[in-house]
Amino acid sequence: MMGPSHALSGAAVWLAGSWALDHFAGYGQSPLAIAVGTAVCAGSTLLPDIDLSGRVTANRGGATVARTFGVVSLFLAEVVEKVSLAVYRATRTRRDPQREYGHRTLTHTLPFTGLLAWGTTALCAEYGKWAVIGVLFFTFGLALRGLLDEWAERAGWLVVTALSAAAAGVAFALLPAGRGYPMLGLAVGVGCLVHLVGDMLTSSGVPLLWPIPTGRRMWRMIGVPDAAAIRVGGRGERLLRVAFLVVCLAAAAAMFSAPIHQALDRVASLPASR
Repeated sequence: MMGPSHALSGAAVWLAGSWALDHFAGYGQSPLAIAVGTAVCAGSTLLPDIDLSGRVTANRGGATVARTFGVVSLFLAEVVEKVSLAVYRATRTRRDPQREYGHRTLTHTLPFTGLLAWGTTALCAEYGKWAVIGVLFFTFGLALRGLLDEWAERAGWLVVTALSAAAAGVAFALLPAGRGYPMLGLAVGVGCLVHLVGDMLTSSGVPLLWPIPTGRRMWRMIGVPDAAAIRVGGRGERLLRVAFLVVCLAAAAAMFSAPIHQALDRVASLPASR
């Protein structure tokens, strides 16, 4: 799936999950907390593709996540791709095919997803303010790049970087102080997991169970049959985007319609000024 589809799916899952927690478990969140969690989850759905780099010196190519912060993110993607390829070659069996690139290997596994979620939570708990701002900055930038892909492409990475920094600072200033924000780690983990599910709907699949060997292979790609697979950028993916958008709007309306009506009722009940 393409970057915008991944980001929109992350937003849909987080909003729907927030509504379900509120409706069935009574776990309510402030509008700001929901907005921050949605942005972090949407941005994090792009993270597994950090293993797809482009031409760093020319600042071109690569996945959506690699283009978010210009040559800096492209260089990071180049490093991750090389590390992923090295891990693949070190752990593959003779049944696994030879590879010359690391895309859809290490960062597309459950251990990577779990480690990133745990690491985000531990980082924020240990280092507090600056770690939280760093996580918000990075994931907000990815969310902008994914959800507003065409606009971000025209605006350029410098604008996206500046807006991400400003949004991270404002969000942190408005969030309650003195917390480790474990929901940030959860949002990052959910976003990565949603990405894996999305890639499983394509013909390429993902090595979901690594490092558990399946048969005689260590890196078995798991996905739907080719006949049911979604073509990247095709009609099926466009239809999924519409479905994700509908879920986002329905969940947001379900969570915020009652508070908005209550606020309007309070305003209407105020005595008229003379």
